[in-house]
Amino acid sequence: MIGKVNLDQAFATITEAWQPKVAGDINDSQVKLAKFSGQFDWHHHEVEDELFLVVKGCMRMGLRDEDEQRDVDLDEGEMIIVPHGVEHRPEALSDECHVLLLEPKTTINTGNVVTNKTHTDLERI
Repeated sequence: MIGKVNLDQAFATITEAWQPKVAGDINDSQVKLAKFSGQFDWHHHEVEDELFLVVKGCMRMGLRDEDEQRDVDLDEGEMIIVPHGVEHRPEALSDECHVLLLEPKTTINTGNVVTNKTHTDLERI
């Protein structure tokens, strides 16, 4: 069934940071919503690219490889695509940051590492 998603209402149902929820499916990808608070863990994804769109607040995406480390700051309405294989670490710069993610259904939020923030069985909004 075709329906709409109100982002404000959907984000209001998320009570824990770093616990993404599925808002919809697009072919082999999913639209996920997550609240960020503080700093996440460094990780990468072997085969999945990820799109991060800041809906509310601001965030920093730490990026690193063997040659350099840099940060990209994002405000509301800005997005970044992290290609597969790139080590990255999202961080909320505001108390809480609301982020829409577009990524393949196979994507695990902590990528190549398993931590207490790893979530594999995502709820749907």
